[in-house]
Amino acid sequence: MPDNPIRLLHETLLCSSDVTPSKIALVTEGSEYTYSQILDKSFIIASILKEYGAQRGDRIALYIDNSDYSVMAIYGILLIGCVFVVINPQTKSDKLAYILNNSDAKILITDSNLSSFFFPVLNQFLKIKALLFTGKEEVVFNSLEKKYNYQIEFLPKLIYNTSPFKTISKCISLDLASLIYTSGSTGDPKGVMHTHQSMLFAAYSIVQYLRLSQEDRILNVLPLAFDYGLYQLLMSVLIGATLILERSFTFPGLIINRMLEQKVNVFPGVPTIYSYLISSHRRKPLCFPDVTRVTNTAAALPEDYNIDLHEIFPNALIYRMYGLTECKRVCYLEPELNDIKPSSVGKAIPGTEVFLLSPEGEPVPYGENGILHVRGTHVMLGYWKDHELSSKMLKPGDLPCENILCTQDWFSMDEEGFLYFKGRSDDIIKTRGEKVSPIEVENALLSIKGIREAAVIAIPDELLGNAIKAFVSVDDSSLTPKLIQNYCMQKLENFMVPKIIEVVESLPKTETGKITKKGLK
Repeated sequence: MPDNPIRLLHETLLCSSDVTPSKIALVTEGSEYTYSQILDKSFIIASILKEYGAQRGDRIALYIDNSDYSVMAIYGILLIGCVFVVINPQTKSDKLAYILNNSDAKILITDSNLSSFFFPVLNQFLKIKALLFTGKEEVVFNSLEKKYNYQIEFLPKLIYNTSPFKTISKCISLDLASLIYTSGSTGDPKGVMHTHQSMLFAAYSIVQYLRLSQEDRILNVLPLAFDYGLYQLLMSVLIGATLILERSFTFPGLIINRMLEQKVNVFPGVPTIYSYLISSHRRKPLCFPDVTRVTNTAAALPEDYNIDLHEIFPNALIYRMYGLTECKRVCYLEPELNDIKPSSVGKAIPGTEVFLLSPEGEPVPYGENGILHVRGTHVMLGYWKDHELSSKMLKPGDLPCENILCTQDWFSMDEEGFLYFKGRSDDIIKTRGEKVSPIEVENALLSIKGIREAAVIAIPDELLGNAIKAFVSVDDSSLTPKLIQNYCMQKLENFMVPKIIEVVESLPKTETGKITKKGLK
């Protein structure tokens, strides 16, 4: 236990650097960084952000792959009391501009390998004062055709020429630490507001039930824009562990080798990753004896995966979990019960409470379906600039001024208090561990010349949890499903592109002329 209590996210880095300065904190792309090195570089980035006008409470956006820069930038942002906004590197131009403008981001940190997406909208960034980029300097500067109303600078050069300041901005635990953008039912991404307090509480609670320690070596192949990936970093720094950070799971063979080389013992994944490992295992046996904890969330882990996972990870505790960005994590199943209650997602995480209510707000009996409500310090403040949607998700609690999260998801609970997921009550689709707004995909489809109508639904998929299927009616007979998919790949993140596209003569409609999806399902 530290001498001084930790109340702010960046204080976890200060503490770990003080206790174990020479310990390896981060391994990424063949490089290793100690806790003291991470802290020094974070202070330098903090100094640079201050030079470009960043002040307490400003939003600083990170549109960059998992890397040493993304880690140091997150803590550099926090050190000066600013709010970090991590944007998925799969995000395309229009959505990037929307998030930057909606968040009123003051500075954007990005990479030259994403220039094909940020270049087309450079003149649409309304509040940006500086764009700082990593990667290849010439790729950006040789392509600039005009001057913009903000500065564009090469971050590695700035880091080399900047001396760190060691002054930490004053902020309190109730200040915002992060905006995490996630798909919304309106089609536009929504910014989930989390404070230092809510994020620290969630990290402590998860560390407790996962039984993590300073000796752990945690692998993260999930994007830091995905809260499941982000918390691998936050928890690792909190306990002074080592994080092995990869850009993605795109090259599984490389990841498998990295797990063995780095003696990874904590493996967070989503069902698509486990499906790949199981498929590979059935062709040629895999075994990771060093792994002691395997975690899953985002989508339900099929019950029949248990046998294979025990073979692949013979010494691991397997955790099934459920959560949502609005409170990070809701519940978990004790690993000792994994084979006893494989269809359950367990009970509330430590320090929190869950209960089920009917749509009318009445308690529901055991075994019956109800809407899951969550009570605890980990609940978000609300959605950035969206009071209407916030009031839909946050309901008044019994205590004055207390907000309880209404997840809008249907569950049942048995007499022992174990939860069972039954389905979503909104249109959001969960696929590949990501949340997808059907409206956002439909808007992309309707922007394609020749498509008259479009409707998107989820269909069950053993690998993805749900797959996205699109129905379209067209005026141009040359628009084949494959061609439409190619157009979508230029406009949407990969996980949003429909797996199946069916061309129909017309879409079913209600008496008032609105497209109805009931007939499609």
